[in-house]
Amino acid sequence: MRDNTVMRRLARTTAVAALVVAAAAVGTDVGAASYAEYQLSRNVRSAAGLTFDPWVAILGFPFIPQALRHRYSELEIKAGAVDHPVVGRATLEATMHDIGLRQASWLIRPDADLPLGKLESRIIIDSRHVGAFIGIKDLTVEAPAVDTNDPTGGTTESGISGSEGLVFTGTPEDAGFDKPVSVTVDLSITGPDQTTLVFTPTGVVTGPNTADQPVPDDKRTAVLNAFGAAMPGQKLPFGLRPTSKGARGSDIIIEGITEDVTVRLDGFNQS
Repeated sequence: MRDNTVMRRLARTTAVAALVVAAAAVGTDVGAASYAEYQLSRNVRSAAGLTFDPWVAILGFPFIPQALRHRYSELEIKAGAVDHPVVGRATLEATMHDIGLRQASWLIRPDADLPLGKLESRIIIDSRHVGAFIGIKDLTVEAPAVDTNDPTGGTTESGISGSEGLVFTGTPEDAGFDKPVSVTVDLSITGPDQTTLVFTPTGVVTGPNTADQPVPDDKRTAVLNAFGAAMPGQKLPFGLRPTSKGARGSDIIIEGITEDVTVRLDGFNQS
C-alpha cells in the first residue's frame, strides 16, 4: 500500500514537472516571437520612413524552430493612417510567405534582402478619404450586391470584392443635387506604372440598401459625373503591380500578389 502511495506521488510530481517545463518552453517561445516582432516593427518604421511602429505578426507556432532553420512561414505588416500625398491618409498592408532569413537574421535587419516564396501587398483607402478626394463628403462605399451575398465575403482570399458595380452613396452637391444618391461605380487601374485608380460611374440605383433616391433626367449626367474621378499615386507596398481592386467593408482596396521575389523593408512605403 505504501509503495502504491509513493508511486502515485511520484507520478503526480513527474506530471507537474513536465507541465512546468512545457509552460516554460511555451513562454520562452512566445517571448522570443514577441521580441522578434518588436524589432521587426522598429526596423520597418526606420527603413520605410514611418512616423510610428506598424503592427507586425510572425505567424506559426512554435517560433524558435522557424528562427533556427532561418525561414519564417508567414508574417504580416500593417500600418494604418500613413501619410499619402494624394488622398491624405491610407493603410498599407503586406503578407509575406516562406521568408528566407539567411541574410536578414531572425530579427530581420532593415537593409537585408528578403527572398520570399509569395508576397501580397495592399493599399487601403477608407470611404471618408475617397469622398474627400472626389468631393462627396458623406460618401459610403459598398461591395457589389453579388459579392455582398457571397458567403465567402468577397472574390479574393483577402475578402476583396469584384471591381464592377460597387455602390457609392453620397450627396453630389457639386452637381446641384442636395439629396443622397446611390450610384454604381466600376474600378480600373491605368497609367504606365499601373498606379492610377479610376472610378467610372455607370448608373443611378434605387431600392433596398441604397439611398432609394431617383434622379431627374436633366440632372442625371451631372450626378453621375460627380462620382467619377482618377486617383493617381496608388503605389502598392514593395512596388507590386495590382492584380485586383474592389471593396472590403466601406474601404477601397488595391491588391498585388506575386511569387518568388526579393525585397527590402524600405520598399514597404512607396509614397
